[in-house]
Amino acid sequence: MFTCTRMFMATKTITIMEDAYNLLLNRKNKNESFSEVIRRMTGEKKDIMRLAGAWKHLSDKDVENRKKLINKIRKDSTKQLFRRIEEMRKQ
Repeated sequence: MFTCTRMFMATKTITIMEDAYNLLLNRKNKNESFSEVIRRMTGEKKDIMRLAGAWKHLSDKDVENRKKLINKIRKDSTKQLFRRIEEMRKQ
């Protein structure tokens, strides 16, 4: 188990299992605190409708190109995720 506290603000000490700590650690950016990770991951969900019309200025061709790029990024990130999971299982 790991315990993490910060000294310059009012703090709370929490105890989490090692697997939960590792999940947070894997999502932590280089200069980010664990508090920032938790805030980012659990932050308020935004209304997706605020994006409605965001691409209205683009041509149909540009929209299609963006959709293709998004699909490629999704496929690549899914492959990368499965590779990481497999590497973790081997450890």
